[in-house]
Amino acid sequence: MARKHSPKRRWYVMDLHLHTPASSDYQQPEATYLDILRRAEVRGLDIIAFTDHNTVAGYRHMQEEIRQLELLESLNRLLPEEKERLEEYRRLLNKILVLPGFEFTATLGFHILGIFPPEKPVREIEHLLLTLNIPPEKLDQGSATVGATSDVLTAYRLIDEAGGLVIAAHANSSNGVAARNVPGQTKISYTQDPHLHALEVTDLEKKGRHTTAAFFNGTKPEYPRRMHCIQGSDAHRLVGEGRNPGVGDRATEVLLPEVSFQALKELFLSNDFARHRPHRPKATAQDDFIQQAREEGANLIQDFHEKMTVRGGRLYAVIADICAFANTNGGTLYIGVSKDPKKPPAGIDNPERAIAELAQQVSERIIPPLDVTIDVQETRGKKVLRVLVPRGSEPPYAVDGSKIYIRSESETGLAVRDEIVELVLRGLKGKTAAKTTSGGAAKAKALIEPVSEGVPPLPKDAPRTGVEVVSVTEREGTRYYTLRDLRNGNVVKNVTTSSARRLWHYAISQYDKLPADISKMRGVHWEGDRGVMRKYKQGKRWHFDLVQRTPEGNRYFFGVTEEGLTDPWKPVVGLEE
Repeated sequence: MARKHSPKRRWYVMDLHLHTPASSDYQQPEATYLDILRRAEVRGLDIIAFTDHNTVAGYRHMQEEIRQLELLESLNRLLPEEKERLEEYRRLLNKILVLPGFEFTATLGFHILGIFPPEKPVREIEHLLLTLNIPPEKLDQGSATVGATSDVLTAYRLIDEAGGLVIAAHANSSNGVAARNVPGQTKISYTQDPHLHALEVTDLEKKGRHTTAAFFNGTKPEYPRRMHCIQGSDAHRLVGEGRNPGVGDRATEVLLPEVSFQALKELFLSNDFARHRPHRPKATAQDDFIQQAREEGANLIQDFHEKMTVRGGRLYAVIADICAFANTNGGTLYIGVSKDPKKPPAGIDNPERAIAELAQQVSERIIPPLDVTIDVQETRGKKVLRVLVPRGSEPPYAVDGSKIYIRSESETGLAVRDEIVELVLRGLKGKTAAKTTSGGAAKAKALIEPVSEGVPPLPKDAPRTGVEVVSVTEREGTRYYTLRDLRNGNVVKNVTTSSARRLWHYAISQYDKLPADISKMRGVHWEGDRGVMRKYKQGKRWHFDLVQRTPEGNRYFFGVTEEGLTDPWKPVVGLEE
């Protein structure tokens, strides 16, 4: 089902990582909770969270202070100073949403933010901390050092099941789950877990391919889940000093229909990644995220269509992209702008009518039903449509009942037989996981074996993007190729030059040009048993054709992108390890 979704929203400013004097390492222990709220008001914050180390004592102390003042008020015993303090609390809490939470120290020292709705009883949050193995005697100490606690994945699950927001604290830096020194498989499990809602990063205001947000944008083969990335101050003082940030020094703007915990959680559960951005108090113009997307260009999870007319097949191309995104990693379509970022947007003349038409087309032509969101955005003074497509839970999705499309890098194409089998298996796996039956898993395993039968396994350090030409056979004058998609390891057999999509066709054409003895091929740069046959650029991205000598024979990888290079390949192509 396609739906229009454009409620009235506005930008609010939040800082979800604030410490209080309840943290043992707070740098201004004489500060009051009113001081923190006043500083939040000065910094223009609409939403804050108290996230002391392994305790909710700071939030509890503030509540106890307010309750004591209210008791004195009910007894008509308030002193003038106390009355002023209570009125100030009421004024500020009416203006700023304060959420209870904690910064949990998991095993191995990883930090996780757990943030809860204001109506969540403090005692329930404290019970959760005890369940996470915080020692009872340390529950009020606010120390980051608490001994052996629960592991990261258990913490994610328990906080989520308790109704909280789960955010990996300063994920890309010290004590973060995405820090450079975290092993690859550990980093994958700690950043792709479904119970994790967002990553807090320290480089949100930076741009480029090497930022944390760019790394977790869904295009990396080992990190297919796109992550919401925000920033928070991690303030241990009121006003920043040197490298020690203060309240609101690294704030995030969020586009919400209202200031509430529920609205915030709905954002983090959505696949709309344009509704949060770094807060820049001195900025005079808002960021144009559509133009930023155009600068990035079409890729696995986004594409652009200047028009949506039936004539010329443009509407069908949009429908095919939606189907492909649902069958792959999900994604975003922008309609009314071309792929060329230098070309002015064409815009959509009648957005509401266009939304209705596209919604009807998606509903009627894509099966099984697919829940996409279509809204109107503006770029450079022109209105365009944005289509948010989730990764489908019931693949394969088909257009007009029979045409199954998938996404390969920046290209949409018809799935071939073995890819359709993989999509069916993905759908079965989801149903099997829901039923938790071993029989279904055995059937899935039995189904997948014929696809990879007789194909050598992929080396652990093989590239993670591009395509491998595994083998070729000839039958009745036609050459049939076995290819491996390096992004997901799927093997596709019986590919011909006529059935091959663009990257496959390129790989086959380059493979057919190879000499029988690769050592005689001119221009190959070798580093030990690894070599670069060709380096070329498409748009702004470098691609590589690679060869690897193994005891079983040579392995050939074509169209590998920089992000797909594993560590052993980086020095071969001239990149730092």
